[in-house]
Amino acid sequence: MPAEIEQITRLQNLDGKIAAMEREVAALPKHIAKIEKALDIHLRRVEADRAALTANQRERKSAEEDIKTQQQKISKLRDQMLGAKNNDQYRAFQHEIEFCEAEIKRSEDRILELMGEAEPLDANAKKAETALKEEKLQVEAEQSKARECTARDRKWLDEMKAERKTIVSGIKPQVYSIYERIRKKWHGIAIAEAIGERCSACQISLRPQFFQDLKKGDQLMFCESCGRILYYNPPVRFDHDIAATAAPTV
Repeated sequence: MPAEIEQITRLQNLDGKIAAMEREVAALPKHIAKIEKALDIHLRRVEADRAALTANQRERKSAEEDIKTQQQKISKLRDQMLGAKNNDQYRAFQHEIEFCEAEIKRSEDRILELMGEAEPLDANAKKAETALKEEKLQVEAEQSKARECTARDRKWLDEMKAERKTIVSGIKPQVYSIYERIRKKWHGIAIAEAIGERCSACQISLRPQFFQDLKKGDQLMFCESCGRILYYNPPVRFDHDIAATAAPTV
């Protein structure tokens, strides 16, 4: 394989690793943002559970205060009944007392309903809070791991980019410009091997004369179909080597 082709091949392999590493580095913040968003949703649910429980407790307290108010009214009305001057006044007081008693009954029924609702609300809130604590620990661990991975990947990226500069410095500027143009066109694949008289990238057959010229390896050649840089790597022959190293017959 000509030295220039070998350099371009090394460069393409390295560019592939750099691109993969850059994607990994870019994906880590997105991954963290995703789990943080899930945590935020969970947090909002916990807050909603807490708010529902607080509202339940507030309504129960209000109902209990209403009962006390109605009981106080009843006490006053009964005192006033003692001074009723006629049956109409007596019945009026009695009617108001019955109304207050009905209000007390309504508040007591509502308190019982709220108590029944409070138990699962309280259980759900406690369960959600426990799960939230566990999830926060997981998110913190993921964040720490992501920071470590990012630092490690950035270090590797710096090392690979330094190696890339070294490789590029050994390639002719014109050839490097051609490589970059083809690489951008074909999403990172600028050079391909000719295998079985075909371009291994686009799988189009090569003309016989073109393939013969490519095998010489004395010039930079491009696939007539896809435009990628082509190279030919002769297959290794083992039979000749075996015959050469075999012991001579006597």
